Amino acid sequence: MTATSHTRKRPYTKRAQQRADNNIYAAIDLGTNNCRLLVARPSRKSFRVLDTFSRIVRLGEGLSRNGELSEDAMRRTISALKICAGKLKRRGVTRLRCVATEACRRADNGAYFIAQVKQETGLDLEIIDNSEEASLAIMGCAPLLNPEVPEALIFDIGGGSTEVSWIRLDTSSSSRALPKPMMEDWYSVSKGVVTLAEKYGGRDITPEIYQQMVQEIYEDFLEFEQKYDFAQRVRDGKIQMLGTSGTVTTLVGVYKKLPRYDRNRVDGTLINCDTAIGLCHKISSMTYAQRVANPCIGNQRADLVVAGCAIFEALAKLWPVAQLRVADRGLREGILYKLMNGN
Repeated sequence: MTATSHTRKRPYTKRAQQRADNNIYAAIDLGTNNCRLLVARPSRKSFRVLDTFSRIVRLGEGLSRNGELSEDAMRRTISALKICAGKLKRRGVTRLRCVATEACRRADNGAYFIAQVKQETGLDLEIIDNSEEASLAIMGCAPLLNPEVPEALIFDIGGGSTEVSWIRLDTSSSSRALPKPMMEDWYSVSKGVVTLAEKYGGRDITPEIYQQMVQEIYEDFLEFEQKYDFAQRVRDGKIQMLGTSGTVTTLVGVYKKLPRYDRNRVDGTLINCDTAIGLCHKISSMTYAQRVANPCIGNQRADLVVAGCAIFEALAKLWPVAQLRVADRGLREGILYKLMNGN
């Protein structure tokens, strides 16, 4: 297990008004499990989405065992990236940033894969570190934070890593302005839904195995808790928690009994944490076939969602806030905000 903690204060400023331009912006986020694209044009409030794409590619499949990206995983991912490249061309994108995260950071053949992507798709993938990944996710999620609560923990359960960022909110500039997050510290563990499922299994999971996963992640993040005593801030009502990942959005989809996943009905949802933990137990007790049959889980997430539930429950046990804000946004949106502000 590799854990990283780094103290950094970083303001995130947003211009009062977006520059009037005719650029079309795009962001690609290639993670351990998913390949995501977002294409947008600036608007007065933030941006208007023109196109999106998301596909589960499992780039990091087998990485924890072999230390390399497999040929099959690279083929799947390049196929998805070719679709992204086609959309970029059709939309006339003029400003673009493509980032890759944990799988490419860890893989011995990560540089080879990046070169193959360039050769076959024309896309320049940039491997970013945990710190930038966390800061971009914060920028993307900031509009959902409650400005009346002075601090926040933002967590991102990925395929190959889990990051938690501690931020403070500065709303002193204007009562109407969005809260401006300043990162105080962040903590990253090289464990996510793919790596945990590969270690413990993803199909038939006993209650004992589920609790082992919860305990492992709990212990991984205990150092971060002991360093700052966030639990006391939770008891004092000074900290909020926001989750951005397929795990928490899936939980909301299941909670709302959606006939199919609908981002507009999930993004920004406030859910009681005890309710969310109850859903985790319900999902973990389902058979694999039952998880596949759930329209908000399906066969692409059925073998990963229980690992995600265990990670979420561990974080919720460490920091028992009453409610969790759920975001179906993050890294891609953060990239777009930076591009549109000239960064």
